[in-house]
Amino acid sequence: DGYWIYKYEVTVAQYRAFCAATGWALPPFPSGHSWKGKAGWADPALQNHPIVNVTWHDATAYAAWAGAQLPTEAQWEKAARGTEGRIYPWGNAWDLAKCANDANSDSKGISTWPVGSFPAGVSWCGAHDMAGNVWEWCADWYDAGYYKTAPTRNPTGPATGTYRVLRGGSWDDGIEYGCRGACRSYNDPGYWGYGFGFRCLSLSPGP
Repeated sequence: DGYWIYKYEVTVAQYRAFCAATGWALPPFPSGHSWKGKAGWADPALQNHPIVNVTWHDATAYAAWAGAQLPTEAQWEKAARGTEGRIYPWGNAWDLAKCANDANSDSKGISTWPVGSFPAGVSWCGAHDMAGNVWEWCADWYDAGYYKTAPTRNPTGPATGTYRVLRGGSWDDGIEYGCRGACRSYNDPGYWGYGFGFRCLSLSPGP
């Protein structure tokens, strides 16, 4: 059913505002790649990049503060693929120039890109970076076989589990396979990594 999803992944500036307002700790600052030589999370050059090194718990805390929520896996995939079931957000043919991926980022010493840097790769509903840049935490527990028996309308994932779902691929490991809209990944909800970020959604348009 209908919902409003963030046009971009949550940025460093947005996450810093959340931490300043709530006292939530900023994530560890990564080193190397595009972060090399930067003055921490406050560096002006990073404010429009997606926040990284966040756990699932960090992402859900931000979403609650923002009056939003993490997308379910099904909501995320609908925004990425549409009712046509596109292979990639932009269509069915792989094009490494339409997203941040290993070929144009990690292998060249680059990490994340400012959100919206690949407008040609936008999804059918106007969501940017749903392929590449950072893997995005989803609300669901992960179960490899869940969709064999899941409800066909508004599935919300299994009731319990060990790992949480990540979708979308990233700058350091998502090329043709990982950047597919249907590709599923997962990790411990307490794990953080420099390829992990998130976006939120709302069931109402807000003020």
